Amino acid sequence: MASIVVAKLHPPPPAITARQTLFGTVHTSTLFVPTTRQGHLAITAKATSESSEFLSSPSVVKSVKNIWDNPEDRIAVIGLGIAAIVGFWASSNFVAAIDSLPLIPGVFEFIGILFSTWFVYRYLLFKPNRQELFQGINKSISDILGQ
Repeated sequence: MASIVVAKLHPPPPAITARQTLFGTVHTSTLFVPTTRQGHLAITAKATSESSEFLSSPSVVKSVKNIWDNPEDRIAVIGLGIAAIVGFWASSNFVAAIDSLPLIPGVFEFIGILFSTWFVYRYLLFKPNRQELFQGINKSISDILGQ
């Protein structure tokens, strides 16, 4: 006659942590559930609370509201949205057409590998080059934002 031995293991208490991110706070809760084979099963749940500072920034909300309030701008925004959808559709069809050609995808893949290798060697391998890349990115961001 076979017998089953069940050992009662005391699980550790639930762990709750919180981490602040750019978009809000991520709360993580881990609960340990006893199992018969491995001892404990860890169940983790994550919840995000949105940061009111990022999502309801008065300058962003005011600028969007000001653009939407002008009837001429509203038509332009709708037109740009439709143009973006049509452009995305056309570009995806163009890429699908190129992908169906027999030799072109392999050539593009080889060119992508060569460019990626050059980029890593040129900007990511050495510290002064990384700093140069970060300065260029920060300059572009400040130019776009008008700062």
